[in-house]
Amino acid sequence: MTAATPLRVGLIGYGLAGSVFHAPLIAATEGLALDTVVTSNPERQAQAKAEFTGVRTAAAPDDLFDRADDLDLIVIASPNKTHVPLATTALKAGLPVVVDKPVAGTAAEARELAALAEERGLLLSVFQNRRWDNDFLTLRKLLADGELGEVWRFESRFERWRPQPKGGWRESGDPAEIGGLLYDLGSHVVDQALTLFGPVTEVYAESVVRRDGAETDDDTFVALTHADGVRSHLYVSATAAQLGPRFRVLGSKAGYVKYGLDPQEAALREGERPGAPDGWGVEPESLYGRVGAGESPLTGGGRAVPTLPGDYPAYYAAVARALRGEGPNPVTALEAADALDVLEAARRSAAEKVTVTL
Repeated sequence: MTAATPLRVGLIGYGLAGSVFHAPLIAATEGLALDTVVTSNPERQAQAKAEFTGVRTAAAPDDLFDRADDLDLIVIASPNKTHVPLATTALKAGLPVVVDKPVAGTAAEARELAALAEERGLLLSVFQNRRWDNDFLTLRKLLADGELGEVWRFESRFERWRPQPKGGWRESGDPAEIGGLLYDLGSHVVDQALTLFGPVTEVYAESVVRRDGAETDDDTFVALTHADGVRSHLYVSATAAQLGPRFRVLGSKAGYVKYGLDPQEAALREGERPGAPDGWGVEPESLYGRVGAGESPLTGGGRAVPTLPGDYPAYYAAVARALRGEGPNPVTALEAADALDVLEAARRSAAEKVTVTL
């Protein structure tokens, strides 16, 4: 392949993850071309063809693997329980792989996949897109600039108000489905905490099922003790009638409080695409977080900090560079395995009412 030749991408799955996140981001990335979308749903096949000119569709993953020589990358955005078998098949077919989070149900499975990819000399990357959220990018800059001093506590909330279960595999109580909020939204908040503050030595969790008819956790709290002494308090919930701050970070010099969710998912859902003339991932000043000490940000304490634009397109741009040997894998499977160590410990902690040492 040459630098001018787009890398051909096969996308497995065209539900929420495939249609809202992966397909638009792949199509918007210079050097990548969305070649084929795999979905057995005729309506979703028609949707893909309508949105992406020239894209092919296939009804089953095997239809894609039969054309392995025609492709340069497989993206797996299908239900969680299919991630490991599909990634294994793709790697054995000689194809680099991007897998949506969680890459696997266990850390051991993630490490086995990583070993297979290394053995075959192939890229295996995990789509942890919220490393490119606007608030996360802003917080990383504040930390790098020493604005907060020594961080003592990191509070992160990914909360929703969904008093009625929606059903589907994400809310299934069948362990084989790898559903529940701990593995869904928890994959994001744990990955962010590890990216910011490094390895974890202790995990404590509380996890409950609050809604009538719900089958798996819908309100979970996880407390992490990092090796460097930072404490992370992480909340994921579908039952939060009043949403807390997305981030509240307390340090020896100041704190940072940020409300609201990164705007990129909502924009993608509305059909907006990266490269729009109004800019991408930009939020209004009214949602800027505040840095200060000694007073609540809600009563004017501290100063407003402009939020850096969110940048989900950066993930696939990095994948394209990695495939061409021009840069590192943006999110490795071993990093994802470290997060799964924490998620498994949290599940055990909540079930056994103990603090788990890693």
